[in-house]
Amino acid sequence: MEKHRLSFVQINLLNENIAEVIFDKGVYISIEMMEEIETFFCTFFKTDFGVIVNKIYPYTYSLEAQLTMGSLIHMKSIASINYSKEGVANTEDIINKRSNDKLNVKQFNGLELGRQQALKWLQKELA
Repeated sequence: MEKHRLSFVQINLLNENIAEVIFDKGVYISIEMMEEIETFFCTFFKTDFGVIVNKIYPYTYSLEAQLTMGSLIHMKSIASINYSKEGVANTEDIINKRSNDKLNVKQFNGLELGRQQALKWLQKELA
């Protein structure tokens, strides 16, 4: 596993086509921050890939960031690992806002081996 640090997020490259994203506690993710992450992904992934968003810490997204996330052509699947009701509600809100885009997003419970389940699901989706 390769670990990379941006000013507001830890990105772990778990294998050749899956990254895990862990945002810092309390960060407000702007569209510029989302673009920075997408630029990072484009540097490392030249073919289809998936992302685990591991919501260990609470954070929020700007509306603009919500409306652009997951739009990279090679990003095929997003696994969201939630540890609280608020995390689940935030993920559902984004899924609802982006329903026309038909993003391939699935939620997992972080308190019930969610990371392992998310990784297994992404591997299946990318196979």
